[in-house]
Amino acid sequence: MRRIYIIRHAKSSWKHQVADLKRPLKKRGFNDAELVAKHTNTLFTPPDVILCSPSKRTFQTATIFINKWKLESINITFINELYDFSGENLIKTIKKCNNELNSIMIFAHNFAVTEFVNIFGTTAINSVPTCGFVVIDFDIDSWKNLTKGRTVYKVFPKELK
Repeated sequence: MRRIYIIRHAKSSWKHQVADLKRPLKKRGFNDAELVAKHTNTLFTPPDVILCSPSKRTFQTATIFINKWKLESINITFINELYDFSGENLIKTIKKCNNELNSIMIFAHNFAVTEFVNIFGTTAINSVPTCGFVVIDFDIDSWKNLTKGRTVYKVFPKELK
């Protein structure tokens, strides 16, 4: 059994005149990430690895989860291909994962996140909102054999307010 925790980065700020890759979270984004991370931190076992887009907003979201879940000892890997909006590189990245990893936590972007959960999960989600958290289990022995899994949990910030 394999598991993916997939999180869309929290709400980012557009008020800064910076490249998209360097856009930070806004106050609401920090608050939503704290809320979702705190809500989920005791519901699941820690992942074996954390994969993160190199964007500032995904890293800031991941940092909040790392702190709330007490994942400081878990390796975080920044993968340029996760700065992906279609989902194609997200899927390729997962399929390349080491088979010693049974669970992966991914911080990425829309529309890649929404496409992934709709293709590989069993719960249709029109659009995963910022800081949306979805867990999908897969009955596979190798990541390269990624196929339809089962959505076992989802939570969005507005459901916790």
